[in-house]
Amino acid sequence: MTDNQYQKIDIHWFPGHMTKAGRMIEENVSMVDAVCELIDARIPAASRNPDIDRLSAGKPRLVIMNRVDQADPAATTEWRAYFRSQGLAVLETDARSGKGVRDFPSAVRALLSDKIAAWEAKGQGTRPVRAMVLGIPNVGKSTFINKLAGRKAAAVSDRPGVTRGRQWISVDRSLELLDTPGILWPRFDSQEVGELLAVTGAVKDDVLDREALAANLLVRLRSLYPEAIAQRYGLTSQDAPGWELLEAAAKRRGFLAGRGEYDTERMSAVLLDEFRGGKLGRMTLERPDEKLS
Repeated sequence: MTDNQYQKIDIHWFPGHMTKAGRMIEENVSMVDAVCELIDARIPAASRNPDIDRLSAGKPRLVIMNRVDQADPAATTEWRAYFRSQGLAVLETDARSGKGVRDFPSAVRALLSDKIAAWEAKGQGTRPVRAMVLGIPNVGKSTFINKLAGRKAAAVSDRPGVTRGRQWISVDRSLELLDTPGILWPRFDSQEVGELLAVTGAVKDDVLDREALAANLLVRLRSLYPEAIAQRYGLTSQDAPGWELLEAAAKRRGFLAGRGEYDTERMSAVLLDEFRGGKLGRMTLERPDEKLS
């Protein structure tokens, strides 16, 4: 994206309780057999906390691509192949509807098949598998756990940072989960990572410029899904900067701010809500061949 199309945004959001959460994960990872990381299928690279590689301490890993119902199916196929090429087991879920969630216990057992066989050889076949569940804020982790447990075992909210402490949750006699708080990392290495997290709601809206975020999202969508924004907002320009696209969308919706100006602040809120709600269609905002480092 060229400079005249894209706006610079500074995004810094790292509540103090996340430092405590990181320490808690480090202190408890020795108690589990596997580490299961929930990511957002719409932003598979940006929603992976780079600290989790260190925090997981070499434990077997399962990547759970959540919200696949909102992601581009073709892109999900690409990401599944990519993660498997990195030696990671992959499970695709939609925690809200429950799609794929019931496959989690068998996926974990398949991941730990050698260890389970060793337990059985020692006469410890009744020992429950223990898995730690990690993820960034607002990725659907609590909804996933509740759907899996068949009860309200974890607090659910559309606001990031709700789960604050450690929770052991028994799924059945053979599987126990250690739920953990959602954690971000102290500094985003690129504006793109921070923006993608903000667009999907992992970072609170009130810590950034929502109009700049929305304008940049329109530039991104014009590149990835031009037909979607043409159909919904009437945007067909191939080279206009993001702020012009946002203003044109506000004009199309009739959002007036007075004195002949258009309400781009209101349009920004609508755009972000419609993207997050899936009203623009099934979209994935990054691809494995342009994976963020």
